[in-house]
Amino acid sequence: MDQIAHRFVQVNGLKLHVAEIGSESSPAVIFLHGFPEIWYTWRHQMIAVANAGFRAIAPDFRGYGLSDSPAEPEKATFADLINDTASILDALAISKVFVIGKDFGAIVAYPFALQHREKVAGIVTLGLPFMPPGAFTHEFVLPEGFYPRRWQEPGRAEADFGRFDVKTVVRNIYILFSQSELQIANENQEIMDLVKPSTPLPSWFSEEDLEMYAALYEKSGFRTALQVPYRTMHMVGSEVEDPTVEVPTTVIMGDEDYVLKIPGMGEYIRSGKVKKYVPNQETIYVPHGSHFLPEQFPDKVNQLILEFLDHNKNLVVV
Repeated sequence: MDQIAHRFVQVNGLKLHVAEIGSESSPAVIFLHGFPEIWYTWRHQMIAVANAGFRAIAPDFRGYGLSDSPAEPEKATFADLINDTASILDALAISKVFVIGKDFGAIVAYPFALQHREKVAGIVTLGLPFMPPGAFTHEFVLPEGFYPRRWQEPGRAEADFGRFDVKTVVRNIYILFSQSELQIANENQEIMDLVKPSTPLPSWFSEEDLEMYAALYEKSGFRTALQVPYRTMHMVGSEVEDPTVEVPTTVIMGDEDYVLKIPGMGEYIRSGKVKKYVPNQETIYVPHGSHFLPEQFPDKVNQLILEFLDHNKNLVVV
């Protein structure tokens, strides 16, 4: 961890935090986090790819971690995160990159690759595949009481979270999202009520990890995080008309990831329907894996990412 350097890059009117490790002359890999995550999610993978001869870069998205929040978080969109990603690479003089995205980081990774084809050598996503046009308006119907539906309502998550300190909110979300089933709140429940105070953290997530996340969400708050991804989900898949991702792509899913239980999602991946949009996709399932593969099974994820990078490194000219 001490080897990971930190810098701030001024892009699009904001000062964005970037963690990095590895030689500037090495092929670059950019890691895009999800929620409730930050650059720290990728700590194991960053060190592994740097040790293998790559340059690892992990930004905090705007409004997350150590990055500045936009002046009006309620107006933030996925397009902002896609543009920020391109601007960060330009600021670091990186012309081509492998993109690794987890959770909604995947929703940034694929449109980024479609809009900046010349910049992307290959894609690995964890916990979420390519999202087709109309993903969350008609393709995948989210159940009532499921957390994204609740958090789309302005003010509802704010009131729910506001009953607890930030550390408890992050703790509860990690516990909820590590389950293998969809966690659905009743009409008279809020999402935070689904976790009993006595429920332990997952065995692979330490109190020190929780402290790190809590400290950074204390700084950033949840305003931007609730806007992107949750209150802009209706726009997902609208970034590019008739999309086809041509670059080599691997999707890594835990076979106990609750995302596979979202109506239509498991079938979309397993049936090969996703290959209509990503013809060169390989899908790998990790036994006993949850939604948090990079932290739950870091050695396995490192192995899979390094195999992908090694196989495709000829696509990057440094």
